[in-house]
Amino acid sequence: MTPFEMRASIAPGHPALPGHFPGAPVVPGVVLLDEVLRAARQALGADAGHATLPWVKFHAPLRPGEEFVSRLEPLGVGSFRFTVRRGETLIASGSLSFAPREPA
Repeated sequence: MTPFEMRASIAPGHPALPGHFPGAPVVPGVVLLDEVLRAARQALGADAGHATLPWVKFHAPLRPGEEFVSRLEPLGVGSFRFTVRRGETLIASGSLSFAPREPA
């Protein structure tokens, strides 16, 4: 599998933003990680199972409405290293992996 990229932005009206932080809104890390997982599931298709994030580092804040790119580089079957960038600015990085789905 080749590296996969997905562009996105978090709308200023996202329900997780009120109170995070008044007067200087910042996209919560959990919302940003949800977008990374969405990108990974899109890259893998319907076979993506339960995800784990062994390590994550947040480098810079992301503001509502700013476009960012989630980039996933495969490490092995169902495992990725990821970065999230706003232009040249690194917002977050880490690794994620998916457990295989158990047969029904």
